[in-house]
Order: sequence, then C-alpha cells, then structure tokens
Amino acid sequence: MSRRLRATASSSASVSTSYPSYTYGEYNTTTTSRPRTRRSTGRPGTARPRTGASTIARIEAQQVVCAITESRGISPTVGMAFVNLDTGEAVLCQLCDSQTYVRTVHKLRVYGPSEILIVSTAASPKSKLFSIIEENLEVIESKLTLLDRRYWAESAGFDSIQSLAFAEDVDAIKVSVAGNYYAVCCIAAASMGDSVIKYIELGLGKTFPLHSLRIKYEPSEGSMMIDVSTIYTLELVQNLQNQKSRDCLFGLLNETLTPMGSRLLRSNILQPLTDPETLNTRYDALEELTTKEEMFFGTRAALKNFLDADKILTALIVIPIKPTIQTTEQSINQVIMLKQFVGSVKPIYEALTGARSSMLNNIRELCSPENVDPVQDLIDSVINEDTTFAKQPLELRNQRTYAVKSGVNGLLDVARTTYKEATEDAYQHSTELSQEYDIPLELKFDSGRQFYIKIATTDLEDRSLPPVFTNIFRKKNMTECQTLELMKRNQKITVSHQEVVLMSDEAIQALIEGARGHMSILFKICEAIAMLDMITAFAHLVTTHDYVRPHITDTLAIKAGRHPIREKLMRSKFVPNDIYASQQMRFQIITGCNMSGKSTYIRSVALMCIMAQVGSFVPATYASFPIFHQLFARLGMDDSIETNVSTFAAEMREIAFILRNIDKRSLAIVDELGRGTSTRDGLAIAIAIAEALVQSRALVWFATHFVDLATILAERNGVVSLHLAVEMSNNDTMTMLYKIAEGAVKESHYGLALARVVPLPDGLVDRAEHIAQKLDRQKHRRKRTSTTVIQERKRKLILNLKEHLVQAQKGVMEGEVLSAWLKELQREFVSRMTAIDAAAAAEDQESEEDMGGSQDDDDDAMSIEYEHVDTERPTTQSSNASKPTVITVESYITSTESSSTVRAVSESASTNRAVSENEF
Repeated sequence: MSRRLRATASSSASVSTSYPSYTYGEYNTTTTSRPRTRRSTGRPGTARPRTGASTIARIEAQQVVCAITESRGISPTVGMAFVNLDTGEAVLCQLCDSQTYVRTVHKLRVYGPSEILIVSTAASPKSKLFSIIEENLEVIESKLTLLDRRYWAESAGFDSIQSLAFAEDVDAIKVSVAGNYYAVCCIAAASMGDSVIKYIELGLGKTFPLHSLRIKYEPSEGSMMIDVSTIYTLELVQNLQNQKSRDCLFGLLNETLTPMGSRLLRSNILQPLTDPETLNTRYDALEELTTKEEMFFGTRAALKNFLDADKILTALIVIPIKPTIQTTEQSINQVIMLKQFVGSVKPIYEALTGARSSMLNNIRELCSPENVDPVQDLIDSVINEDTTFAKQPLELRNQRTYAVKSGVNGLLDVARTTYKEATEDAYQHSTELSQEYDIPLELKFDSGRQFYIKIATTDLEDRSLPPVFTNIFRKKNMTECQTLELMKRNQKITVSHQEVVLMSDEAIQALIEGARGHMSILFKICEAIAMLDMITAFAHLVTTHDYVRPHITDTLAIKAGRHPIREKLMRSKFVPNDIYASQQMRFQIITGCNMSGKSTYIRSVALMCIMAQVGSFVPATYASFPIFHQLFARLGMDDSIETNVSTFAAEMREIAFILRNIDKRSLAIVDELGRGTSTRDGLAIAIAIAEALVQSRALVWFATHFVDLATILAERNGVVSLHLAVEMSNNDTMTMLYKIAEGAVKESHYGLALARVVPLPDGLVDRAEHIAQKLDRQKHRRKRTSTTVIQERKRKLILNLKEHLVQAQKGVMEGEVLSAWLKELQREFVSRMTAIDAAAAAEDQESEEDMGGSQDDDDDAMSIEYEHVDTERPTTQSSNASKPTVITVESYITSTESSSTVRAVSESASTNRAVSENEF
C-alpha cells in the first residue's frame, strides 16, 4: 500500500484546537506507536548503515519532543530544539551540516526523542533532511509529526524564551541565539522552542508556568562526534553479546550514586568534550578527590541520599491542564521528595569543606545553606518535620495523609481522624476473621487492590477456604483473597484519604507556587550534584585501578596503556603497550598473528581518548592526548541479512561513510578491511583506502593481515608499521606476547603455525608450507627498489627530524642538556641516512642478480613499486638534527616534561641529496 500524507484533526480528542497534526504513513503518529518505514527507492541512502542493535542503549525511557528545521543550500544549516518532559530541560542547537546530515542524525540518536516535529512543507516534496530522518526513524525509535509552517516563527520563538526561561538566563540565551546568523536566517533553534511548547500544551495536555524551564543553547562545536555504529562496535553504552551486562565503557565508568549523575555520564560518553579548559578543570577536581580521602568518602556518603531531583523539580513546574485526584496526590508526593532533596544538599556543602579546585568550590557555593534555606522555610511552614519519603505504597499513603501540619484546615484534622479509624477497622476485621476461622491471616496492601488478606498454603491444612473469602488468587505457597466487608472498608478508607488530599491541596499548591520562584537555583544545584556524582564516580575508579591523569597536548603519547574493559574482565594481568602518534606517524599499520591482540590494541586507543575527553583519568602510567572532534571505527562485521548485504558490501558502506566525513581533527580505527573479498582485490582496495586516509591527515590505526600493505606504504610520509610480537619455538609453536613492536610482522607463515593446532589431515599443512615457500621465492625474485623509494625514505626521515625539532622548540630544555640532546639526534640522523644509502645499494645489486623471468600480472599486488605523487611535499626540509625515525613514548615525555626553548634551528636541505654531518 502506498504511503501518503493527509491532514487530520488534533491528536487529542478531548482538546478542541486549530493546532493541527498530520497523519504520517498509515497511522496517526501523534496517537499511535512509531510507524514502520521503508527506505526510499528514489535516492541512494546517505546515512551510515544500521548496526545489529536497534538503538543506543538508554538508561531509562524518557519523553523527549524534538522540533527540527533546515535552511536550503550546499552546506545546510539545521536548527533543533529538544524538550525533555521528564527532566524539565530544553536544549536549543544549530549545526552547519553536510549533505549527508551526519551531525544532525548523531544529535537525534544521542537525545533519542520520542517525537520529532518537522514542518509539513518538507514532506511534499520530500526534502533530503526529511528523507534521512525517515530512513532513521526505526533506529531512533521515534514518531514523526508534521506541523504547519506558521508555527515556525522566529518572533514567537523569542517570546517563548522570554516567558519560559529562568529570568536570569533570558538575556544570555537571546544573545547566544541572536548572534548566530544561521539561527536567524533558517528559522533556527530559538523558533523551534515555540513549536515544541505549543505542541506540548495543545497536543500533550501539559503546560509550563512563567520562568520555570531550563533552556540551554548548545553550540555545534562543543563535543566530539561519534556515530551510532562506532558507539555500538566500541561497546560504549552496551555490551555486544549481552545488553544487560555492565561490560561496556558506560558500565565501567558508571559508579554514580544518583540518576542525575548516571544520565550526565551517558551523555558525556556519547558526546565527549572538546574544550581543553573545561577538561583540565575536571581533571583538577578529580585529582583533588583522589588525594583527599576524607572528602571523597564524605561526598560519596552524602550522594547516597539523593532522589531523582531532575524529575522532582520537573513535576513541580509542569502544570496539568485538567487536574485530577491522582495529580493532586502526586503533588503531595513531589513536595515530600522536594523536602528530602533540599535536606540532602547541606551534607554536600559540608563534605566539600576545604576544596581547592575551582569546580569543587563552585559546587560547594551552589550547595551553600543560603541557597536552599528559603525553600526549606517554605516547606517547614506547611509540611510536618517528621514527614519523609517512603517507597512502600501503604507507608507513602500514610506520609501523604499526615504531610500537612495540623491547624492549616479545621476539617483536615476531622478527615484524618476518619481515615485513621477506617484503617483501624480494616486491621480489626482481619483479626476477627483469623479468630473466627482459626486461620493465621496477614493483612497486606498494594495500590491496586488496597488492603487484601494473605494466607500461607500450609496454614490451610488441606481445608478449603470459607465462602466469606472472595477474589481468591493462589500462588505457589500463598493464597491471596478479600472479603466483601474488607472491600467496603477499603472504599471508606479511599474516600477519607481523598478528602484529606483535597483539603491539603490548597496549602500544597501554595507551597509549590512559592517553590517555583526558586527553581532556577534548585536546577543549578541539581546539575552541580550530577557533575559531582560523575567526578566522584571517576575518583572511585582511580582509587581502585591504576589510572593516571592525562595531559592535553598536540601529540598522542601513552605509556603502558591498557584496554579498560578487557583489563576488568581478565583474571590474569593485562599486558600494557606504548602508543605514540603525531602527524609524521599519523597512519599506523598494525600487523600480527591471529589472536595476537591487534583489535584490543587499536580499541584501547579509542576508548582511552573518549575517557580523556569525558574528564576521566585513563589506564596508563603516562598519557597525553590531542583534542579530537570526530571518532570513527570500522571494526569486525558479519553479513547483514536484514539489509541483504554481504560482509564486504557492509564494510565498504561503512568505510565510505568515514571517508566522506573524516578530517585532520579525527581519530579512526580500522580493523581487517578488505578481507571479505578476494586477496588481490581486497589488498588493492585496502591500499586505495589507506592512501585516502593518509591524505586526510587524521590519526588512523589500521589493523590488517595484508603484510604487503605495510611494505607498499612503508615509504609514504606519515606511515609507520607496527606489529604485535610473538615468540616462535623450534617445534613450530607460538607464544603470544601481546607487546607492540616496530616494523611489519616477521613471521610470514603464522597462519600455518596456527593451523597445526587444528586436527587437519596428515600432510595437509606440510603441503601448504611447501606452496608458501615456493610463492615466497617467486615474490623475492620480483622485488626491487627504485630511486623514488629511496627518495621517499630520505624525505620521511627529514620530516621526522622537523617534527622533533618543533617539539623541542615548544619544550623547556636548555644549556648542556639541550646541546647533548641535539648531538645525539645528529648522530642518529646521519647514521640512518647512511643506512638508507647502503641498503639501497645492496638491494640494487641483489635485484640485478636475481632478476630473471617475466612478471605475471596476477602477482602485481605483491610487487607494487610505490610511486605516489605527494602534493604535500615541501621544496626544502629542516636538517639540523633528528632522533630515530620511530619516536618512542619515552623520548616524547623527555622532550615535553624536562626541556625548554630551542632557538632558531633549521636550515634548508634538498630532499634529493644526502645530508652530511657538516650541514648540522
């Protein structure tokens, strides 16, 4: 059946209004569950392919409404507004996106709106943004609602901000939005707010009082972009095998004690920060908590008493259009919870006494008594001092009944007396039944049935229940039932309780109205508690694991880094590894045997970068990171049956997505690319993709079994080859060392060694070894080294020299230490340049002796002479000094931590001539 759009009435039958919604597909999206959508056949899909998980794992189901619009053009600007009805927060943002709308889809998937509002004209004809949202509806698990264009007015959006935002935040928000050109020209994020608010009021039956909504403006360049496929494959928020398992990054870091802290942690993992100043502020606070034991334990103890303050405060500011007895009862519940929240703030203030870091001081100031005393006074004037929040239904009803102080309403005390007598009658009835029928009875309560009777099966002694008992429900060892008299008394108790609630309502509503005037500071305290909870969760990890504070620099250098999740799962000690990457070592080819730890190594890089940009310490003994704005992962993948694509087709779509969006501020990890097709085609595609990734200037870790890839790209500027070491014994057995080492893997036939473990037929592996040796001899005869390769090696060495000198120039080394360091670099540089010339001469001689026979086209992939024309090649290079070609983490730490300023250091030297010792 063809899909169509047709105008309908409002989603709420009980609300008569001219605010229309539209039917999308075959269902009215404002009243039914999310529609199933098909991918459009009129245009190719631009979104990244779906993963095996239907959506990002969520902490809890939340009601989030999103409004979205776009400008038109080559580089579209997208305005969005998210209103979370559960936490009382509105987030406005705008993005300068690409034609694939990758950042827009990322935002939608991170916030996970339950309803998406979009202007109706975008659906006929379909705009590209509309089509992409349509493609991803099933993944986002959202509904799509179309609204008329007239509700997307910028002036109305500013009016909504003026009336709903906290009074002290209005000017700042309006300046943030008005100062952005795209926000104005494309009816940007501010105008979205009006659409959302109108829809919430008229479509969902809720409204907000004046100056009661947390409205935030979120700039587009404030966080790292991680697409959903990467979130899934890196196991950031859920485990791949078991979605309920805590064996994921979120599960590892989530030592939070409050729901607010848990939500903030999840949001930070999905959108890590990119502001170095903010990160260093978090590092300072975390370091202080880890060094002050009394403050740490005091803070953790104080956090245990907090309820979900976000939901408490939101419930107090959301006004139902049609109040009922249930909403009145909930109002009393929320006031009781507000009382507990306000009372829990002071212990935080006391626990943070003596804090030195700016973040902890700011949190302590927000939690100071003068900020909560006005609200506490309001509560104390209405609510009994001994009233506390209870979780059991009967206890909560009793607390609700006796919450308001005596004397507020004369009839209230009478109604309470009636409630008390009716409750006592229920217990008396249970006692009388037990004596009359000689059966031990237990009176229980739940919200649905009110009071009911519970009888142990063993107490009946094979007797049937007397006919006075009704509504019998038998369980394994218990029988639950009621009597007509008990149901009558339940009704009397309910009526008296409702009278109490209605008589308490006036005082409760006055209290809530007074508390709304302090919502701004209460929400800020709530946010401060969430941040403190997240930081203390990190501190808990640091105190139980060997984590170190990272440094924000221009170079990625990690000493003894570990995979945080794998380390947690392993019973034996995890083998750490060093990691180093810079622009001259930006593309790292990782080879190694099967099960040697390649995937674990590259995954640990990505996970530690995320941890560092969240504000956590990392599992290493030293770590420095640049700020990454995008993270991509192309990891192992099976055939996708639901989309009818093979493993190879799926990974090509994945890598195409990466190549369209990667840039120099990105980090990418790629595992086993091209293994889903023939060896020759897979190697050719891997080489082409590797060239494009090198050209992007992003930091890339490329794990592969194509050893020829490392050989072919060895001379390319920015490329370095590493491998996971193994130990071969005389009896052809291998021991995995899980240690990273320089160069490509030396064991050319490690697959055959592993094959011997499998009980294959006798002689089969021997035959395979004979064939492999024959192929090796053919390949060796065809190998040759050209002048181009020699020049590439020399240029690469000189560019490494330049990078080391720049690092030294930014350091703090001077005097004799600097002189000795430069002399050592000089010696290393000259020796390596001489070694390149000697190796080239030896290979030329060997090539002349062994060159015989024709070259077969089928073996071209094994004998590629790399002659890439590098558009980045400089005409001159610095040639004053150099360290070894492969920079170690130790050398980087030395040059950055114990050095000073290097003055004027380099003279030009041509890349086509040898560099002699006199040129230094």
